[in-house]
Amino acid sequence: MVIVGTGNVATVLGKKLVAAGHEIVQVYGRDTTAASKLAYEWGTKSINYTSLITRDADLYLIAVADAAIPVIAADLQLKDKVVAHTAAAVPMEALEKVSENYGVFYPLQSIRKEQVVFPELTIYTEAVNVYTRNVLDHLAQSITDLPVHHADIALRSKLHVAAVFVNNFTNYLFDLAETFCEKEGIGFDELLPLIRNTVDRLTTDRPRNMQTGPAIRKDLETIARHKALLNNYPEQLAVYDFLSNALMHH
Repeated sequence: MVIVGTGNVATVLGKKLVAAGHEIVQVYGRDTTAASKLAYEWGTKSINYTSLITRDADLYLIAVADAAIPVIAADLQLKDKVVAHTAAAVPMEALEKVSENYGVFYPLQSIRKEQVVFPELTIYTEAVNVYTRNVLDHLAQSITDLPVHHADIALRSKLHVAAVFVNNFTNYLFDLAETFCEKEGIGFDELLPLIRNTVDRLTTDRPRNMQTGPAIRKDLETIARHKALLNNYPEQLAVYDFLSNALMHH
């Protein structure tokens, strides 16, 4: 297969695919250094021009930024080869002029190529025909032990929104808390048991049943004391105020 892209998703998927025994014959990337590094690691060739992408591979995985997918697609003519992009919010039809066998290979996970241990992936596929779907499903199942799901653009977009809430927004809150802790001489690691307990309980209970704290109790005195402690932290104070009011009305 050919991997198009050198970012987080391309890197992690590529490493998992190589570990699963798949052969990557080329890795394409505009960043020459990044492409060369991955090619060396995977024992393959790196290229920096779409015109150099081989037409002889079995499968082409396009793992680039959403806006770059149409640009890549405009330069590729792959006839009947299987080609898929990895984006949640881009229709699979963005590849309809590239090949008659096109689809989507979307990993629902927070992925950073710097991670030492890569997380388990939940992969959603969509395909223009049964043949392509079977190929993508088989590929997905070779790199994850979790069930492979099918999702069209409407479902993927909704999943992506939900993912922003549970990952991006919560991580932003962790960042705000860590900044506060650092400046106040508190070890952020002291909060890790609380964080782990909160996440672990989600496997047995619903979030709405787990909520605790001053806002849910409408404890205005405690909230006022907290806000006073945040006077020198305008960003944290604004978020605290908004979320406290939201929780009291939820």
